[in-house]
Amino acid sequence: MRGRRRGLFDMHPSRMVALAFGVAVLLGTVLLALPVSAADGRSAGLGTALFTATSATCVNGLVVVDTSSYWSGFGEGVIIALVQIGGLGIMTLASLLALLIAGKLRLRMTLQAQAESRIGIGDLRVVLLRVALITVVVELVTAVVLAARFRFGYDEAWGTAVYHGAFHSVMAFNNAGFGLRADSLTAYADDPWVLLPIAVAVTIGGIGFPVIVELLRHRSRRRATGRRGWSLHLKLTLVVSGALLAVGTVLTLALEWANPGTFGPLDTADKVLGAFFHSAMARTAGFNATDTAAMEPATLLMTCVLMFIGGGAAGTAGGIKVTTFAVLAVAMLAEVRGEPTSGVFRRTLAPHVLRQALTVALAGVGMVMAATIALLTMVDARMEFVLFEVVSAFGTTGLSTGVSYDLPPTAQVIMVGLMFVGRIGPITLVSALALRDRTRRYHLPEERPIIG
Repeated sequence: MRGRRRGLFDMHPSRMVALAFGVAVLLGTVLLALPVSAADGRSAGLGTALFTATSATCVNGLVVVDTSSYWSGFGEGVIIALVQIGGLGIMTLASLLALLIAGKLRLRMTLQAQAESRIGIGDLRVVLLRVALITVVVELVTAVVLAARFRFGYDEAWGTAVYHGAFHSVMAFNNAGFGLRADSLTAYADDPWVLLPIAVAVTIGGIGFPVIVELLRHRSRRRATGRRGWSLHLKLTLVVSGALLAVGTVLTLALEWANPGTFGPLDTADKVLGAFFHSAMARTAGFNATDTAAMEPATLLMTCVLMFIGGGAAGTAGGIKVTTFAVLAVAMLAEVRGEPTSGVFRRTLAPHVLRQALTVALAGVGMVMAATIALLTMVDARMEFVLFEVVSAFGTTGLSTGVSYDLPPTAQVIMVGLMFVGRIGPITLVSALALRDRTRRYHLPEERPIIG
């Protein structure tokens, strides 16, 4: 018994992160399966509870039942709690609570939180407090703006307006796509006072906590020294995120401009707003202000690319992350130019970073293709709809064409596994690769197979 306890205590940090998320999913499943969680007072099926708990903990937003009509207030509260826990990160949240209560962290917990948040051990205590402050401030400000809009713009009662504002604020910052309407945010397609605050909260949460903390830290340092030195991670995240947001907006606007099912009936300003909002949500947020199922196949494919890339590392977003995409793009450009090393922003990328990026990307492609093929044998739906749903699950996005509502039990299990791996996989995989890095004391003979 002692050996077993010590084995669990000494578990690899990346495995502990996966185990913690798994426990949270199981606990959420139990709570959502209780009769009190359903609006009609009858217990939800195990499949429905498991799918919803996984989607919430993995900050996804895909659903098999309508959130507002199926779940009670208690059930919605469970979903909010799971989203908040999953967005911050289980080990990050546990470390923060330990720090607030005991004033210190054990080494094992520090390593586990570092594996999840990708933050240096020396900075962890300060960063955890800043992460908590950032989360509270962004969610509170967003909730206040939305509540005011719902109250004065749509004549909702104060209690309803405050609840709706808080609910959407938590979902937006944590990049989860749960909504309180069956049609998500399509009723507010022409309302910038609803869509823009949500888009801003999504963007802040999606760029990653390390970027936000570095921006705040360097702001203070610049006031003291007058210097500003941004890290390569921050530069890549901001530049690539901005570029993808702009490209997604332009392509969505061009492809859907005359589509009678989406942007066709809207005026120019509302079309631009809708295109920007869709591009921002495709970065793994999951809200939709237009009918996704009515979009052109080209738009769906473009959205799949954005969802697969995702947002910033160590944040609330999913996907393979923008830095992974940037590293691969830089490596490809260097190869095209015939350069011996890959570099960007006057920095050379380490070879192991390139291997990690390639591993994460190819593993993601493999899982998406395998799941798509499997679902196509079980679901009677168009291929682009099934692919869209699968990428949305892997990228923890939550955008849907409606396929998830009609999934058979076996397909739901596949999607549950995909959502879990999509949220936990990149964290555990990269952490495991980094900790397993070792120097080989010999070199095998070099040989070059024919490429292309």
